[in-house]
Amino acid sequence: MPKRSRPTSSPALAGTALLEALLGGWRALTRLEVDGFAVQRSRGVTRRANSVVPIDPPTDPDSLDAALTRIEGLLAAAGESPTFRLFSADGLDHEPVRAALEQRGHAAGPRVHILLRPLVDLRAAPDPRAAITVGSPPEDWLEASWRLAPRSEDGARETLREIMAGTPAIYLALTDPASESRETVAVGRAALVPHRRRTIAVLDQIAVDPGRRREGLGRAVVRSLLSPAAIQGADLALLEVETGSTAARALYRGEGFTPSGEYRYLTRP
Repeated sequence: MPKRSRPTSSPALAGTALLEALLGGWRALTRLEVDGFAVQRSRGVTRRANSVVPIDPPTDPDSLDAALTRIEGLLAAAGESPTFRLFSADGLDHEPVRAALEQRGHAAGPRVHILLRPLVDLRAAPDPRAAITVGSPPEDWLEASWRLAPRSEDGARETLREIMAGTPAIYLALTDPASESRETVAVGRAALVPHRRRTIAVLDQIAVDPGRRREGLGRAVVRSLLSPAAIQGADLALLEVETGSTAARALYRGEGFTPSGEYRYLTRP
């Protein structure tokens, strides 16, 4: 991937641009535009890739109600119930959609925080234990990622591969040089999402061997992803973290990430 010229400042990311950067970092296998909503489907693997997201929803209550009815009907025909993903951030007002969904019996789940970190003038170098690949997910990285963070959905392994292959990314694996097997003990990914003349790095798939936690491996993964992302031209990094992930939130705060919004999933019980 060709390097892009580095900007001298890191403009903020808000509104639909923020939303599309997050969607681009974890790109659903199919996306259907329905009355201002993005209906995403990926064989049921991960809520992020199987959620309905307002992009430019109708403001008129009757038109909004008709759009929601149409979306529910489309997914019901496929034997599915919609999961809506509603954002609260600068330039995004999904409150009318939330109110309409709650009237239909949908309930909101826990908050997921969106964190942001500028990458301009980043000086940190990758950890010397890090193996870094740019492009499509390498097989050894996929194997290690699955071992550290398996999923239970049918066909999840192949579906995750296809989701990640949808956006060029940086794939990082940390190995233990003291181990005879040199087994991977932590992994991470930074999707490189283009936005106009910018590149946004969206970090995800950060996983650490449960037996090796509290050794600073998660911090090493994050730091080691930011440096090559900046080299690839990214001027901003984004990530998502759930409210209950106290240790992860503290880690990201310590690495310079600050709140930029949040979202919730709404489903019908």
